[in-house]
Amino acid sequence: MTKRIILFLAILSAVVSCSEDDLFTTSQTALLNFSTDTVKVDTVFTSIGSRMYDFWVYNTNKEGIRLKNVRLQNGNQSGFRVNVDGSYLDNSLGSVVTDLEIRKGDSIRVFVELTAPENKGLAPQMLEDNILFTLESGITQKVNLRAVSWDADIKKDLIVKSDTIIESSTPIVIYGNLIVDSAAVLTIKNSTLYFHDGAGVEVYGTLVADNVVFRGDRLDHMFDYLPYDRVSGLWKGIRLHASSTDNVIIGSEIRNAVNGLVCDSAAFSEYDRRLYMERSIVHNSKGHGVELFNAYAEFLKCQFTNAQGDCFSVHGGLALVDSCTVGQFYPFVGGRGAALRFSNFYKDYNYPLVGLQMKNSIVTGYDEDVVMGESKDSTVAYGFYFENSLLRTPEIKDSLQQTFVNVKWESAKDSIQGKQHFVLIDEENLKYDFHLDSLSTAHGMGCY
Repeated sequence: MTKRIILFLAILSAVVSCSEDDLFTTSQTALLNFSTDTVKVDTVFTSIGSRMYDFWVYNTNKEGIRLKNVRLQNGNQSGFRVNVDGSYLDNSLGSVVTDLEIRKGDSIRVFVELTAPENKGLAPQMLEDNILFTLESGITQKVNLRAVSWDADIKKDLIVKSDTIIESSTPIVIYGNLIVDSAAVLTIKNSTLYFHDGAGVEVYGTLVADNVVFRGDRLDHMFDYLPYDRVSGLWKGIRLHASSTDNVIIGSEIRNAVNGLVCDSAAFSEYDRRLYMERSIVHNSKGHGVELFNAYAEFLKCQFTNAQGDCFSVHGGLALVDSCTVGQFYPFVGGRGAALRFSNFYKDYNYPLVGLQMKNSIVTGYDEDVVMGESKDSTVAYGFYFENSLLRTPEIKDSLQQTFVNVKWESAKDSIQGKQHFVLIDEENLKYDFHLDSLSTAHGMGCY
């Protein structure tokens, strides 16, 4: 008899519990709670989909809530795409879902994406909509959707076969590769090129860049404090192939690539300058910053900073460097490369180093020695010369003063050293300003 009573009470309790769970309120005081009242989508290029955003809808009431419908206020006109608890606000049905239930103490998840329509203008435009949640009680609650959209010129697998000039106030987004044929000169002026993941510049002819930014196409954030534009490895970088010569890069920036700029090996000639760079920046590379193979190249007032590999490396050839800042403060790994590396070989190939000549420059970084000179065959040319420069490396005694002239040998024991030379080295937020601090002992050197 006792067992029957216990079983009856258990069944009764389950029935009562189920009945309570099935209760839904139409009280206008019973409202939903949201994990956010505004979904802020990062700046997006028009016609290119954004990443996915999400938020939660909570029912903290003592009874369930039925939703008559969830809809986009502007229908399908704004470009926002919304999925509510697994159901899309289908454009063919008026961008609405109906008859949803959220039981007491339960929640649903909402996902938001955006493919913005063209603005037909040069400036970025604000784009806004609302997701409206209409309850069975007649109350309507909303979550605001907000984004900035920007028209862009989208180019896919662009091959330049004849002399071409690109100058655009509209962002240029590159998918695949931008290829410069061996018979062509591509001149880019006053433009910003945004490269999609895996895209890059392959130069077989000649590249001339004047006031150009080369960067990845991610405009969104990895974290609230960290935009992707401060993250390395977002695109492939620029490669100057063996047939490429007379390349000129002035007042430009190459940032956040895998390898910033690579100049392939070709037959060396001191009368055939492969590359000239002036007042330009190569920053935050996941591989090497600038890497030269058996090339004649010149650099004036340039900044080469932060690479997982070497910031600036010369394997053979002739490199003339004047008034440049080379800083190795790559934050992500302990096994980062050198700030400056020069050698008369690469792997199994001998590349005679006709000369690395560096004047009025700064070479520094985190490690106690960031200058690496390497030679494995004394019969192969290995020439270098430093003058009026700061080098973070153990002092090399040069009794004849023929190789190191007026050099400041920086060490970790110096009162001002490493990142203390510069205005800002912020490893947490990945913000950098390589202008010299007022206390720096390197004034008169470097690119600023």
